[in-house]
Amino acid sequence: MNYKNITIAGSGVLGYQIAFQTAFHGFQVTVYDINDEVLEKAKAKFLPMSEAFKKDLNATQVQLDKTFVNLKYTSDLKEAVKDADLVIESVPENPTIKIGFYENLAKVAPEKTIFATNSSTMIPSQFAESTGRPSHFLALHFANSIWKHNTAEIMGHAGTDPKVFEDVVAFAKAIGMLALPLKKEQPGYIINSMLVPFFNSATDLLIKEIADPETIDKTWMKATGSPTGPFAMLDVVGITTLYNVVKMAADKTNDPVKIKTVAYLKENFIDKNKLGLSTGEGFYKYPNPAYKEADFLK
Repeated sequence: MNYKNITIAGSGVLGYQIAFQTAFHGFQVTVYDINDEVLEKAKAKFLPMSEAFKKDLNATQVQLDKTFVNLKYTSDLKEAVKDADLVIESVPENPTIKIGFYENLAKVAPEKTIFATNSSTMIPSQFAESTGRPSHFLALHFANSIWKHNTAEIMGHAGTDPKVFEDVVAFAKAIGMLALPLKKEQPGYIINSMLVPFFNSATDLLIKEIADPETIDKTWMKATGSPTGPFAMLDVVGITTLYNVVKMAADKTNDPVKIKTVAYLKENFIDKNKLGLSTGEGFYKYPNPAYKEADFLK
C-alpha cells in the first residue's frame, strides 16, 4: 500500500469524520463536496471534533495542528481527485446519486486512483460498472464516531482485484481502524446487517402507535444496560440516512408500514430540517437530550 493522497467525496455525517481521521494519521486529504457553502459547514465541525480527539484519544495540540495542515477543500471534482491515490465516496445513500457521482468521477480521476464506497446498505457490484474501473473498486465502511468506534469493514465484489483489497485493508489499519475484511458481498455488511433490523423494529413500533420514541428507548436502555436506545442512535446516524434506507425498502416491497414510515419521516423530520444531532433536533433536542437526564429511567 503506497497511498499518500486521499480524497473524501461528501462531507456529511461520516464524510467529515473520515477526512479528519485520515488527516490525523498523516495522509494528505482533500475534502470534496457540491459547493463551498457545504464545505464551510464541514470545516465548522472540525473544531469540536478536535476537542473529541483530545478527550477520547489524548491527542496533542501539535498532532491536531498537523491534522489541519493536512486538510484542504474544493467543490471542483477534477481538482479534488487530480492526485488521488484513493477516493472514498460518502455521498447520500441514494443509488441514483451514487451512480451519477461515479460516472462523473470516472471522467476525471487518474488511472491510478482506487475508488471506495462508504455506503451503509448497498453493495459494490451495484456501482462497479458505473465506476469505469470495476477491478479497482470496493466498499470501505466506517461506523459513526469513527475515532472511538474505529471499525472499517472492507468488502469487494466478484471483480475486485485482490491486491486492491489487500491495499485497502492496509490503509484502514494505517488510519487507526480495526480492519474487518468480508469474504463476500452482504447488503449492510456486518454491523448494519444487525443494526437495520433493530432500527426497523423500533420505527415499526412507533408507526403502529405501540409506544412513543422515549418509551421505546427507555425499554431498550433499562432492559439491556445500553447507554442509548434506537431513536437516540438514529439521531446520531442521521434521519436522512434512515429515511433513504426505509424509502428504498418501501419502494422495493410496497410494505404499507414502510410506506407510512416514509411519509411520517418526511413530514415530521425531513421537511422540517430536524435531521438529528447534526441539526440540533431529531427525535430529541440537543445539546441536552432527554435520554441523558439523570431521571430518564426513573
